[in-house]
Amino acid sequence: MEFLAELRPWLRAFHIIAAIAFMAGMLYLPRLYVYHCQTEVGSRESELFKVMERRLLRGIINPAMFVLIALGVLLALTPGALDFSDGWVWVKLIGLFVMFGLHGVFSRWRREFEADQGRRSPRFYKLMNEVPTVLMIVIVIMAVVRPF
Repeated sequence: MEFLAELRPWLRAFHIIAAIAFMAGMLYLPRLYVYHCQTEVGSRESELFKVMERRLLRGIINPAMFVLIALGVLLALTPGALDFSDGWVWVKLIGLFVMFGLHGVFSRWRREFEADQGRRSPRFYKLMNEVPTVLMIVIVIMAVVRPF
């Protein structure tokens, strides 16, 4: 695994790029849900939102998440990169698992919209739009500042 140490700057750069792409989608998808839930079922607008949501999830969020995870694992395997006795690593990992769980929830909501079911209020989706932001703040602070 010593070769990973040489590649570490590149792994980190592409890990950050994947994180930006993933977060862009995670921040935009619930905003689409805010607008989608205000459309009439079966309307032209509703059908357009279905396409936008599917393409965002399958074309950007999912691929970015898989790259993010793969590069994160490689970075974790890099000799000297992490000390699993540090608390920040565990807080970051918990934040990541919650974020990936949220991704699953967002995916389920997309399937509900696809089936013209399970619409919640615009206020609900607006509030849920804030959750990825809070998680991102925690994750970035843990990775960069490493407070404990």
